[in-house]
Amino acid sequence: MLLPHLDDLVIVDVRRDRNAVTIEAAVAAGSGTCPQCGSDSARVHSRYRRQLADVSIAGSAVVLRLRVRRFFCPNSGCAAKTFAEQVAGLTVKWARRTSQLAATLTRIGLALAGRAGARLAGKLGIATSRDTLLRLVRALPDPPIAQVQILGVDDFSFRRGHTYGTVVVDMQSHRPIEVLADRTAATLAQWLRGHAGVEVVCRDRASAYAEAVKTAAPHAIQVADRWHLWHNLAEAVDKTVVAERAALRATMEQMPEKPAAQSIPLPSVAPAEGRLTTRTRERYAAVRARIERGDGISAISRELRLDRKTVRRFARADTADQLLGAERVRDSLLDPFRAHLHDRLNTGCRDAATLAAEIRALGYRGSVRTVRRYVQPLREHLPLPAPIPAPPTVRQVARWMTCRPDRLTDGDRVQLKQVLECSEVLRVTHRQVREFADIMTTRTGNQRIQSWITRVTRTGAPALRTFARGLRSDIDAVTNGLTLPHSSGAVEGSVTRIKHLKRSMYGRAKFDLLRIRILHPN
Repeated sequence: MLLPHLDDLVIVDVRRDRNAVTIEAAVAAGSGTCPQCGSDSARVHSRYRRQLADVSIAGSAVVLRLRVRRFFCPNSGCAAKTFAEQVAGLTVKWARRTSQLAATLTRIGLALAGRAGARLAGKLGIATSRDTLLRLVRALPDPPIAQVQILGVDDFSFRRGHTYGTVVVDMQSHRPIEVLADRTAATLAQWLRGHAGVEVVCRDRASAYAEAVKTAAPHAIQVADRWHLWHNLAEAVDKTVVAERAALRATMEQMPEKPAAQSIPLPSVAPAEGRLTTRTRERYAAVRARIERGDGISAISRELRLDRKTVRRFARADTADQLLGAERVRDSLLDPFRAHLHDRLNTGCRDAATLAAEIRALGYRGSVRTVRRYVQPLREHLPLPAPIPAPPTVRQVARWMTCRPDRLTDGDRVQLKQVLECSEVLRVTHRQVREFADIMTTRTGNQRIQSWITRVTRTGAPALRTFARGLRSDIDAVTNGLTLPHSSGAVEGSVTRIKHLKRSMYGRAKFDLLRIRILHPN
């Protein structure tokens, strides 16, 4: 009950030595069967003891010491005079481990490869090495290939941009049945010749696969994958939007902006006083206060640390404005242009350099600094300018045009409408994209695809015309793809799984290991 794989044995003794459990056993059967001729024999030639590693128990290694017999073969015509008995499902000829342990190590090797698999096996109480795991994986036979009626082929990269292979998938069981070392037409054609009976081949739009199927399986129906068709259409839409980007931006900039809710008028007040004006007024008030108190010029000069001439000039002035006459004359240079500055500030222009350039064209002879000092306090009375929305990106426009309408938000629909109003080319492209989507979703390619290609070739954008010409060159497979229910979804899933295997270090292994891992899902 605890060790069901040892049912055919007689357990003699079980003991624990250090970190291992040793099981002494003998074969319970009274006779053996010759592996050469199949004759049963009970005539014992000799006995000997085999030592086999078995699956661990509670994290401890297990050693099976099995007492086996060698029998005489009763068939005089058999080449084998003697033979050693084997326990079905437990031992094989010359093996140093049980079949259960070999299967366990093989699964570990398939899942984790060499180093990682050896580390996991050690944690489970199984002593092994990375080379042993790889040898067990390489020794696996190829899974048998039954009659395949619906086939799927696609390429994957061993090294992206340099070397590629081909995965062949049974579309009925969704299981990979072969991995080819390249993606040439000759290699696939050779494989197809050895596997007759293929009726449908699902593929992408690669010309090499189309040529291979046409050469080796001319009666098979070729089906272009709908996902690849839509992907190629989306690429054509991207190129169209890029070509219309400049015109789209210029047209959207010319669109009338929404009027502001309320324009806050600027107060007609003089600009805030500068530091020199403020300091002059403060000193004038201090000097006048000390004069009224009866202090002399010298005393005031020492106390305020001012020159005697400066104190005398402040004392003789009736008001502080007499001392600021020169500055008021400089400010008066802007008097003829204040109305213009106020109007431009209300319309949103706040850059002092721009305003100075405008009034300079109207006759202003002052500096930009003067304009900046005048404008700076006035800007505090204005609301912050509304941010100018950036035009949508190429990716956004392409997504709006190729996305299902029911998946667009209200904001996306509004922006898409504005974009289409700006460009006739994009408006025609959007209509043609929606027609193609309807053909693809309703599977009416045999009725409508020819007329769609004709219309796009005549009125479509350059990128869409190129796409339509490509469809016409592979029209039979495209029509089947837009009509029949077959697709390459299972093939794309296998390619995704291959990418995962490569990321888990199988990508650095040789082709034979990667092929076995693909054909033997763990």
